[in-house]
Amino acid sequence: MKVTKRMRMLSFFGLVVAVSVASSLTTNYIVNQNDNVNGESGTQIPATYAKFANVSKALETDFTVAAELSINAVVHVKVKTPMPQQQFGRFPNDQFFEYFFGRPQQIQPREAPMQEGAGSGVIISSDGYIVTNNHVVDKTAEIEVTLNDKRSFKAKLIGNDPSTDIALIKIEAKNLPVIIFGSSDELKVGEWVLAVGNPFNLTSTVTAGIVSAKARNINIINSQMRIESFIQTDAAVNPGNSGGALVNTHGELVGINTAIASQTGSYTGYSFAVPVSIVQKVVADIKQYGVVQRAVLGVKIGDINDKLAKEKDLKTLEGAYVEEVIDNGAAKAAGIKAGDIINNINGVEVKSVAELQEQIGRYRPSDKITVELLRNNSALKLDIELKNRQGNTGVVTAQSSSDVLGATFKEVNEKTKKQLNLEFGIEIKALSKGKLSDAGIKPGFIILKINDQIINNADEIQTIYDVAINNGKPEKVLFIVGVYPNGRIIPYAINLIDEK
Repeated sequence: MKVTKRMRMLSFFGLVVAVSVASSLTTNYIVNQNDNVNGESGTQIPATYAKFANVSKALETDFTVAAELSINAVVHVKVKTPMPQQQFGRFPNDQFFEYFFGRPQQIQPREAPMQEGAGSGVIISSDGYIVTNNHVVDKTAEIEVTLNDKRSFKAKLIGNDPSTDIALIKIEAKNLPVIIFGSSDELKVGEWVLAVGNPFNLTSTVTAGIVSAKARNINIINSQMRIESFIQTDAAVNPGNSGGALVNTHGELVGINTAIASQTGSYTGYSFAVPVSIVQKVVADIKQYGVVQRAVLGVKIGDINDKLAKEKDLKTLEGAYVEEVIDNGAAKAAGIKAGDIINNINGVEVKSVAELQEQIGRYRPSDKITVELLRNNSALKLDIELKNRQGNTGVVTAQSSSDVLGATFKEVNEKTKKQLNLEFGIEIKALSKGKLSDAGIKPGFIILKINDQIINNADEIQTIYDVAINNGKPEKVLFIVGVYPNGRIIPYAINLIDEK
Protein backbone atom coordinates (compact mmCIF):
# COMPACT_ATOMS: atom_id res chain seq x y z
CA MET A 1 0.00 0.00 0.00
CA LYS A 2 1.33 3.42 -0.93
CA VAL A 3 1.70 5.81 2.00
CA THR A 4 1.38 9.46 1.07
CA LYS A 5 3.12 12.36 2.80
CA ARG A 6 -0.22 13.66 4.10
CA MET A 7 -1.00 10.31 5.69
CA ARG A 8 2.39 10.22 7.41
CA MET A 9 1.76 13.67 8.88
CA LEU A 10 -1.69 12.66 10.11
CA SER A 11 -0.21 9.57 11.69
CA PHE A 12 2.44 11.66 13.46
CA PHE A 13 -0.07 14.14 14.82
CA GLY A 14 -2.29 11.26 15.86
CA LEU A 15 0.59 9.80 17.81
CA VAL A 16 1.31 13.14 19.47
CA VAL A 17 -2.33 13.55 20.50
CA ALA A 18 -2.45 10.01 21.83
CA VAL A 19 0.71 10.50 23.89
CA SER A 20 -0.57 13.82 25.21
CA VAL A 21 -3.89 12.30 26.20
CA ALA A 22 -2.16 9.36 27.82
CA SER A 23 0.17 11.67 29.74
CA SER A 24 -2.76 13.78 30.85
CA LEU A 25 -4.67 10.74 32.02
CA THR A 26 -1.62 9.48 33.88
CA THR A 27 -1.10 12.81 35.61
CA ASN A 28 -4.76 13.09 36.50
CA TYR A 29 -4.71 9.60 37.86
CA ILE A 30 -1.78 10.31 40.12
CA VAL A 31 -3.31 13.54 41.37
CA ASN A 32 -6.67 11.84 41.93
CA GLN A 33 -4.95 9.09 43.90
CA ASN A 34 -3.33 11.77 46.08
CA ASP A 35 -6.71 13.46 46.47
CA ASN A 36 -8.20 10.24 47.78
CA VAL A 37 -5.40 9.84 50.31
CA ASN A 38 -5.56 13.41 51.62
CA GLY A 39 -9.31 13.85 51.42
CA GLU A 40 -8.91 17.09 49.41
CA SER A 41 -9.20 17.89 45.74
CA GLY A 42 -7.78 20.55 43.48
CA THR A 43 -4.92 21.41 45.82
CA GLN A 44 -2.24 18.93 44.82
CA ILE A 45 0.99 19.69 43.00
CA PRO A 46 1.16 17.91 39.61
CA ALA A 47 3.14 14.67 39.74
CA THR A 48 5.77 16.07 37.37
CA TYR A 49 6.80 18.44 40.21
CA ALA A 50 6.36 16.03 43.09
CA LYS A 51 10.08 15.83 43.89
CA PHE A 52 10.21 19.56 44.72
CA ALA A 53 8.89 20.02 48.25
CA ASN A 54 8.38 23.78 47.87
CA VAL A 55 7.47 23.97 44.20
CA SER A 56 4.42 26.19 44.73
CA LYS A 57 6.59 28.60 46.70
CA ALA A 58 9.36 28.42 44.11
CA LEU A 59 6.95 29.39 41.35
CA GLU A 60 5.93 32.62 43.12
CA THR A 61 7.27 35.69 41.33
CA ASP A 62 4.72 38.30 42.42
CA PHE A 63 6.31 40.28 45.25
CA THR A 64 3.57 42.88 45.72
CA VAL A 65 2.07 41.21 48.80
CA ALA A 66 5.48 40.77 50.46
CA ALA A 67 6.32 44.41 49.74
CA GLU A 68 3.01 45.68 51.13
CA LEU A 69 3.40 43.59 54.30
CA SER A 70 6.92 44.85 55.04
CA ILE A 71 7.42 48.35 53.66
CA ASN A 72 5.41 50.17 56.35
CA ALA A 73 7.42 48.46 59.11
CA VAL A 74 10.79 49.62 57.73
CA VAL A 75 11.96 53.05 58.88
CA HIS A 76 14.55 55.62 57.89
CA VAL A 77 17.16 56.13 60.61
CA LYS A 78 19.10 59.42 60.60
CA VAL A 79 21.98 60.00 63.00
CA LYS A 80 24.25 62.84 64.02
CA THR A 81 27.74 62.12 65.33
CA PRO A 82 30.14 64.73 66.78
CA MET A 83 33.26 64.94 64.67
CA PRO A 84 36.46 64.44 66.69
CA GLN A 85 38.30 67.69 67.30
CA GLN A 86 42.06 67.79 67.37
CA GLN A 87 43.69 69.10 70.52
CA PHE A 88 46.85 71.20 70.38
CA GLY A 89 49.32 71.70 73.20
CA ARG A 90 47.03 70.74 76.11
CA PHE A 91 45.22 67.72 77.44
CA PRO A 92 41.59 67.43 76.22
CA ASN A 93 39.23 69.51 78.37
CA ASP A 94 42.28 70.84 80.29
CA GLN A 95 41.56 68.35 83.09
CA PHE A 96 45.19 67.51 83.81
CA PHE A 97 46.16 71.17 83.49
CA GLU A 98 43.43 72.15 85.96
CA TYR A 99 44.43 69.42 88.42
CA PHE A 100 48.02 70.63 88.70
CA PHE A 101 47.74 74.36 87.97
CA GLY A 102 44.15 75.30 88.78
CA ARG A 103 41.29 76.25 86.50
CA PRO A 104 42.28 78.78 83.83
CA GLN A 105 40.05 81.59 82.63
CA GLN A 106 36.95 80.07 81.08
CA ILE A 107 36.72 80.26 77.31
CA GLN A 108 33.39 79.55 75.68
CA PRO A 109 33.92 76.27 73.82
CA ARG A 110 32.88 76.02 70.23
CA GLU A 111 30.13 73.51 69.51
CA ALA A 112 31.59 70.41 67.90
CA PRO A 113 30.63 70.04 64.24
CA MET A 114 28.22 67.20 63.59
CA GLN A 115 28.57 64.52 60.97
CA GLU A 116 25.30 63.18 59.58
CA GLY A 117 24.62 59.60 58.57
CA ALA A 118 21.65 57.43 57.67
CA GLY A 119 20.49 53.85 57.62
CA SER A 120 17.36 51.79 58.06
CA GLY A 121 15.53 50.01 60.83
CA VAL A 122 12.71 47.51 61.31
CA ILE A 123 9.77 47.98 63.70
CA ILE A 124 9.41 44.80 65.76
CA SER A 125 6.77 45.91 68.28
CA SER A 126 3.79 48.24 68.05
CA ASP A 127 5.05 50.30 71.01
CA GLY A 128 8.16 51.51 69.20
CA TYR A 129 11.02 49.00 69.49
CA ILE A 130 13.15 49.06 66.34
CA VAL A 131 16.05 46.80 65.38
CA THR A 132 18.90 48.14 63.27
CA ASN A 133 22.64 47.66 62.81
CA ASN A 134 25.05 48.62 65.56
CA HIS A 135 27.28 50.41 63.06
CA VAL A 136 24.34 52.66 62.09
CA VAL A 137 23.80 54.08 65.60
CA ASP A 138 27.13 53.44 67.34
CA LYS A 139 28.77 56.56 68.86
CA THR A 140 25.91 58.80 67.77
CA ALA A 141 24.71 61.81 69.76
CA GLU A 142 21.27 61.99 68.16
CA ILE A 143 19.00 59.44 66.48
CA GLU A 144 15.92 60.39 64.46
CA VAL A 145 13.48 57.87 62.99
CA THR A 146 11.16 58.66 60.09
CA LEU A 147 8.27 56.27 59.45
CA ASN A 148 6.96 55.34 56.04
CA ASP A 149 4.01 57.70 56.65
CA LYS A 150 6.57 60.56 57.04
CA ARG A 151 6.13 61.03 60.81
CA SER A 152 9.42 61.64 62.63
CA PHE A 153 10.47 60.75 66.18
CA LYS A 154 13.55 61.09 68.35
CA ALA A 155 14.89 57.67 69.28
CA LYS A 156 17.01 56.41 72.15
CA LEU A 157 19.49 53.56 72.12
CA ILE A 158 18.27 50.69 74.31
CA GLY A 159 21.27 48.44 73.79
CA ASN A 160 23.71 47.14 71.22
CA ASP A 161 25.80 44.08 70.42
CA PRO A 162 28.99 44.72 68.43
CA SER A 163 29.56 40.95 68.15
CA THR A 164 26.59 40.58 65.79
CA ASP A 165 26.31 44.22 64.63
CA ILE A 166 22.76 44.45 65.99
CA ALA A 167 21.29 47.33 68.00
CA LEU A 168 17.90 48.03 69.55
CA ILE A 169 16.44 51.54 69.60
CA LYS A 170 13.04 52.86 70.68
CA ILE A 171 10.68 55.67 69.81
CA GLU A 172 7.71 56.84 71.88
CA ALA A 173 4.77 55.84 69.71
CA LYS A 174 1.84 53.42 69.72
CA ASN A 175 -0.04 51.24 67.25
CA LEU A 176 2.86 51.08 64.84
CA PRO A 177 2.93 48.62 61.93
CA VAL A 178 5.00 45.57 62.86
CA ILE A 179 6.85 43.13 60.66
CA ILE A 180 6.21 39.41 61.09
CA PHE A 181 9.18 37.24 62.06
CA GLY A 182 9.92 34.38 59.70
CA SER A 183 12.46 31.56 59.88
CA SER A 184 15.98 31.98 58.57
CA ASP A 185 16.56 28.27 59.25
CA GLU A 186 13.97 27.28 56.65
CA LEU A 187 15.36 29.71 54.07
CA LYS A 188 16.72 27.84 51.05
CA VAL A 189 19.53 28.74 48.67
CA GLY A 190 17.86 29.92 45.47
CA GLU A 191 14.76 31.23 47.26
CA TRP A 192 13.44 34.67 46.38
CA VAL A 193 13.93 37.43 48.97
CA LEU A 194 13.32 41.19 49.11
CA ALA A 195 15.58 43.86 50.59
CA VAL A 196 13.58 46.77 52.03
CA GLY A 197 15.33 49.96 53.13
CA ASN A 198 16.46 53.48 52.33
CA PRO A 199 19.54 53.40 50.07
CA PHE A 200 21.09 56.79 49.32
CA ASN A 201 18.22 58.39 51.32
CA LEU A 202 15.74 57.02 48.77
CA THR A 203 13.04 56.07 51.25
CA SER A 204 10.89 52.94 51.07
CA THR A 205 12.92 51.14 48.41
CA VAL A 206 12.32 47.46 47.62
CA THR A 207 14.72 45.28 45.63
CA ALA A 208 14.52 41.58 44.83
CA GLY A 209 17.03 38.77 44.53
CA ILE A 210 17.67 35.21 45.59
CA VAL A 211 19.51 33.65 48.50
CA SER A 212 22.98 33.02 47.09
CA ALA A 213 24.45 31.25 50.12
CA LYS A 214 24.03 30.84 53.87
CA ALA A 215 26.43 30.89 56.84
CA ARG A 216 28.90 33.26 55.19
CA ASN A 217 31.82 34.56 57.27
CA ILE A 218 33.29 37.68 55.65
CA ASN A 219 35.34 39.05 58.58
CA ILE A 220 33.78 42.53 58.74
CA ILE A 221 32.75 42.66 62.40
CA ASN A 222 35.47 44.15 64.60
CA SER A 223 34.83 42.26 67.81
CA GLN A 224 36.75 39.59 69.67
CA MET A 225 33.54 37.59 70.14
CA ARG A 226 32.13 38.20 66.67
CA ILE A 227 29.46 35.93 65.24
CA GLU A 228 29.32 35.98 61.45
CA SER A 229 26.92 33.62 59.74
CA PHE A 230 25.42 35.89 57.11
CA ILE A 231 22.70 35.19 54.57
CA GLN A 232 24.21 36.11 51.20
CA THR A 233 21.84 37.44 48.53
CA ASP A 234 22.01 39.20 45.18
CA ALA A 235 19.25 41.65 46.10
CA ALA A 236 20.60 45.15 45.45
CA VAL A 237 21.74 46.71 48.74
CA ASN A 238 23.54 50.05 48.99
CA PRO A 239 24.65 52.52 51.69
CA GLY A 240 21.51 53.40 53.64
CA ASN A 241 20.11 49.87 53.45
CA SER A 242 22.03 48.88 56.60
CA GLY A 243 19.60 47.87 59.33
CA GLY A 244 16.76 47.30 56.87
CA ALA A 245 14.69 44.19 56.34
CA LEU A 246 15.39 41.08 54.32
CA VAL A 247 12.02 39.37 53.85
CA ASN A 248 10.79 36.22 52.15
CA THR A 249 7.95 36.10 49.60
CA HIS A 250 5.41 35.99 52.43
CA GLY A 251 6.66 39.34 53.76
CA GLU A 252 8.24 37.73 56.84
CA LEU A 253 11.50 39.03 58.28
CA VAL A 254 14.35 36.57 57.71
CA GLY A 255 17.35 38.87 58.16
CA ILE A 256 18.72 42.36 58.82
CA ASN A 257 20.67 43.75 55.86
CA THR A 258 24.15 44.59 57.08
CA ALA A 259 26.90 44.68 54.45
CA ILE A 260 27.84 44.56 50.80
CA ALA A 261 30.88 43.09 49.10
CA SER A 262 32.23 45.96 47.05
CA GLN A 263 35.45 47.76 46.17
CA THR A 264 33.56 50.89 45.18
CA GLY A 265 31.27 51.35 48.19
CA SER A 266 28.20 50.62 46.08
CA TYR A 267 26.40 47.40 45.25
CA THR A 268 28.30 45.10 42.90
CA GLY A 269 26.33 41.89 43.16
CA TYR A 270 26.52 40.55 46.72
CA SER A 271 24.90 41.63 49.97
CA PHE A 272 24.80 40.09 53.42
CA ALA A 273 22.20 39.94 56.19
CA VAL A 274 22.24 38.80 59.82
CA PRO A 275 19.84 35.83 60.14
CA VAL A 276 16.67 36.55 62.10
CA SER A 277 17.44 33.58 64.38
CA ILE A 278 20.40 35.57 65.74
CA VAL A 279 18.52 38.88 65.73
CA GLN A 280 15.69 37.51 67.90
CA LYS A 281 18.10 36.18 70.53
CA VAL A 282 20.08 39.44 70.70
CA VAL A 283 16.97 41.62 70.94
CA ALA A 284 15.37 39.42 73.61
CA ASP A 285 18.53 39.58 75.74
CA ILE A 286 18.87 43.35 75.41
CA LYS A 287 15.24 43.91 76.41
CA GLN A 288 15.41 41.52 79.37
CA TYR A 289 18.96 41.98 80.67
CA GLY A 290 20.29 45.12 79.04
CA VAL A 291 23.18 43.13 77.60
CA VAL A 292 23.48 40.00 75.46
CA GLN A 293 23.86 36.75 77.41
CA ARG A 294 26.62 35.21 75.32
CA ALA A 295 27.09 31.46 75.73
CA VAL A 296 30.66 30.28 75.23
CA LEU A 297 31.69 26.74 74.32
CA GLY A 298 35.30 27.32 75.32
CA VAL A 299 37.19 26.17 72.24
CA LYS A 300 39.40 27.65 69.56
CA ILE A 301 38.12 26.32 66.25
CA GLY A 302 38.89 26.43 62.54
CA ASP A 303 37.40 25.30 59.25
CA ILE A 304 38.66 22.11 57.66
CA ASN A 305 40.37 22.31 54.28
CA ASP A 306 42.03 19.64 52.17
CA LYS A 307 45.49 20.46 53.52
CA LEU A 308 44.40 20.09 57.16
CA ALA A 309 42.51 16.90 56.39
CA LYS A 310 45.61 15.30 54.87
CA GLU A 311 47.88 16.58 57.64
CA LYS A 312 45.62 15.28 60.44
CA ASP A 313 44.33 12.21 58.54
CA LEU A 314 40.74 13.43 58.74
CA LYS A 315 38.06 11.56 56.82
CA THR A 316 35.77 14.56 56.38
CA LEU A 317 35.95 18.18 55.26
CA GLU A 318 32.77 19.16 57.11
CA GLY A 319 32.53 20.44 60.66
CA ALA A 320 34.54 22.71 62.96
CA TYR A 321 38.00 21.49 63.91
CA VAL A 322 38.94 21.99 67.57
CA GLU A 323 42.41 23.53 67.64
CA GLU A 324 42.52 24.23 71.37
CA VAL A 325 40.34 23.68 74.44
CA ILE A 326 40.21 26.59 76.88
CA ASP A 327 40.87 25.95 80.58
CA ASN A 328 37.82 26.26 82.86
CA GLY A 329 35.51 26.28 79.82
CA ALA A 330 32.37 24.29 79.13
CA ALA A 331 34.03 22.14 76.47
CA LYS A 332 36.86 21.02 78.74
CA ALA A 333 34.45 20.15 81.54
CA ALA A 334 32.45 18.00 79.13
CA GLY A 335 35.49 16.18 77.75
CA ILE A 336 36.01 17.80 74.35
CA LYS A 337 39.64 17.53 73.22
CA ALA A 338 41.90 19.23 70.71
CA GLY A 339 41.63 17.41 67.39
CA ASP A 340 37.89 16.74 67.73
CA ILE A 341 35.57 17.72 64.88
CA ILE A 342 32.25 19.20 66.01
CA ASN A 343 29.55 18.45 63.45
CA ASN A 344 26.21 18.66 65.25
CA ILE A 345 24.59 20.86 67.91
CA ASN A 346 21.29 19.66 69.36
CA GLY A 347 20.44 17.72 66.23
CA VAL A 348 21.42 20.49 63.80
CA GLU A 349 24.32 19.72 61.47
CA VAL A 350 27.18 22.21 61.46
CA LYS A 351 29.54 22.08 58.51
CA SER A 352 31.69 25.13 59.24
CA VAL A 353 32.87 27.48 61.97
CA ALA A 354 30.21 30.03 60.93
CA GLU A 355 27.43 27.47 61.32
CA LEU A 356 28.76 26.40 64.73
CA GLN A 357 28.92 30.02 65.90
CA GLU A 358 25.37 30.63 64.71
CA GLN A 359 24.05 27.64 66.66
CA ILE A 360 25.92 28.41 69.90
CA GLY A 361 24.89 32.06 69.56
CA ARG A 362 21.26 31.05 70.12
CA TYR A 363 21.88 29.87 73.66
CA ARG A 364 22.57 31.46 77.01
CA PRO A 365 24.99 30.52 79.78
CA SER A 366 23.65 27.56 81.83
CA ASP A 367 21.77 26.15 78.81
CA LYS A 368 22.46 22.45 78.24
CA ILE A 369 23.15 21.19 74.73
CA THR A 370 24.16 17.93 73.07
CA VAL A 371 27.27 18.07 70.91
CA GLU A 372 28.10 15.39 68.36
CA LEU A 373 31.68 15.12 67.17
CA LEU A 374 34.28 12.93 65.54
CA ARG A 375 37.33 11.85 67.50
CA ASN A 376 39.92 9.82 65.62
CA ASN A 377 37.24 9.42 62.94
CA SER A 378 34.84 7.78 65.43
CA ALA A 379 31.47 9.34 66.38
CA LEU A 380 30.96 10.61 69.91
CA LYS A 381 28.10 12.42 71.65
CA LEU A 382 28.58 14.68 74.70
CA ASP A 383 26.22 16.70 76.91
CA ILE A 384 27.52 20.19 77.72
CA GLU A 385 26.40 22.98 80.05
CA LEU A 386 27.36 26.25 78.41
CA LYS A 387 29.18 28.98 80.34
CA ASN A 388 29.68 32.72 79.98
CA ARG A 389 32.94 34.44 79.13
CA GLN A 390 33.88 34.64 82.81
CA GLY A 391 33.75 30.83 83.04
CA ASN A 392 30.54 30.47 85.05
CA THR A 393 26.84 30.04 84.34
CA GLY A 394 25.54 33.23 85.95
CA VAL A 395 23.63 36.04 84.28
CA VAL A 396 25.96 38.65 82.84
CA THR A 397 25.11 42.23 83.70
CA ALA A 398 26.23 45.31 81.80
CA GLN A 399 30.00 45.26 81.42
CA SER A 400 31.72 46.34 84.60
CA SER A 401 34.60 48.77 84.78
CA SER A 402 36.79 46.16 86.49
CA ASP A 403 36.30 43.79 83.54
CA VAL A 404 37.31 46.45 81.02
CA LEU A 405 40.08 48.01 83.04
CA GLY A 406 41.38 44.65 84.22
CA ALA A 407 41.91 45.67 87.84
CA THR A 408 40.98 44.80 91.39
CA PHE A 409 41.15 47.51 94.05
CA LYS A 410 41.76 47.91 97.77
CA GLU A 411 41.66 50.75 100.27
CA VAL A 412 44.82 52.79 100.78
CA ASN A 413 46.26 51.95 104.20
CA GLU A 414 46.72 54.67 106.79
CA LYS A 415 50.52 54.50 106.69
CA THR A 416 50.60 55.22 102.95
CA LYS A 417 48.00 57.99 103.31
CA LYS A 418 50.16 59.65 105.98
CA GLN A 419 53.39 59.31 103.97
CA LEU A 420 51.82 60.78 100.82
CA ASN A 421 49.53 63.21 102.66
CA LEU A 422 46.41 61.76 100.99
CA GLU A 423 42.82 62.30 102.01
CA PHE A 424 41.26 60.18 99.26
CA GLY A 425 42.15 57.62 96.59
CA ILE A 426 41.98 53.88 95.94
CA GLU A 427 44.88 51.53 95.30
CA ILE A 428 45.18 49.02 92.47
CA LYS A 429 45.65 45.67 94.17
CA ALA A 430 46.20 43.52 91.06
CA LEU A 431 46.02 43.81 87.29
CA SER A 432 44.98 41.37 84.59
CA LYS A 433 44.80 41.98 80.85
CA GLY A 434 42.82 45.16 80.32
CA LYS A 435 42.92 48.87 79.60
CA LEU A 436 45.05 49.82 82.62
CA SER A 437 47.85 47.33 82.01
CA ASP A 438 47.79 48.25 78.30
CA ALA A 439 48.43 51.87 79.34
CA GLY A 440 51.43 50.86 81.41
CA ILE A 441 49.90 51.28 84.86
CA LYS A 442 51.40 49.03 87.57
CA PRO A 443 49.91 47.46 90.73
CA GLY A 444 50.24 49.78 93.72
CA PHE A 445 49.21 52.83 91.72
CA ILE A 446 46.75 54.95 93.73
CA ILE A 447 43.98 56.50 91.66
CA LEU A 448 43.13 59.96 92.97
CA LYS A 449 40.88 61.44 90.30
CA ILE A 450 39.08 60.22 87.18
CA ASN A 451 37.65 62.79 84.78
CA ASP A 452 38.27 65.46 87.43
CA GLN A 453 36.24 63.63 90.07
CA ILE A 454 37.72 62.52 93.41
CA ILE A 455 37.85 58.74 93.86
CA ASN A 456 37.25 57.09 97.23
CA ASN A 457 36.11 53.58 96.23
CA ALA A 458 35.54 51.16 93.34
CA ASP A 459 31.83 52.01 93.09
CA GLU A 460 32.73 55.57 92.13
CA ILE A 461 34.95 54.21 89.36
CA GLN A 462 32.01 52.19 88.04
CA THR A 463 29.75 55.26 88.08
CA ILE A 464 32.24 57.39 86.16
CA TYR A 465 32.83 54.53 83.73
CA ASP A 466 29.08 54.20 83.03
CA VAL A 467 28.80 57.93 82.38
CA ALA A 468 31.75 57.87 79.99
CA ILE A 469 30.40 54.89 78.04
CA ASN A 470 26.88 56.28 77.73
CA ASN A 471 27.63 59.96 77.17
CA GLY A 472 26.67 59.82 73.48
CA LYS A 473 30.03 61.22 72.44
CA PRO A 474 32.55 59.44 70.23
CA GLU A 475 35.37 60.23 72.70
CA LYS A 476 34.89 57.75 75.54
CA VAL A 477 38.00 58.37 77.61
CA LEU A 478 38.95 58.12 81.29
CA PHE A 479 41.48 60.79 82.32
CA ILE A 480 43.15 59.27 85.36
CA VAL A 481 45.47 61.05 87.77
CA GLY A 482 47.22 59.09 90.50
CA VAL A 483 50.36 58.56 92.50
CA TYR A 484 52.78 55.69 93.04
CA PRO A 485 54.01 54.79 96.58
CA ASN A 486 57.31 56.59 95.82
CA GLY A 487 55.39 59.85 95.48
CA ARG A 488 55.54 60.09 91.69
CA ILE A 489 52.34 61.63 90.27
CA ILE A 490 51.44 60.45 86.76
CA PRO A 491 48.42 61.19 84.51
CA TYR A 492 46.99 58.61 82.08
CA ALA A 493 44.40 58.82 79.32
CA ILE A 494 42.48 55.53 78.89
CA ASN A 495 40.56 55.11 75.63
CA LEU A 496 37.58 52.86 76.34
CA ILE A 497 36.84 52.19 72.68
CA ASP A 498 39.08 49.75 70.81
CA GLU A 499 40.79 51.27 67.80
CA LYS A 500 39.34 50.07 64.50
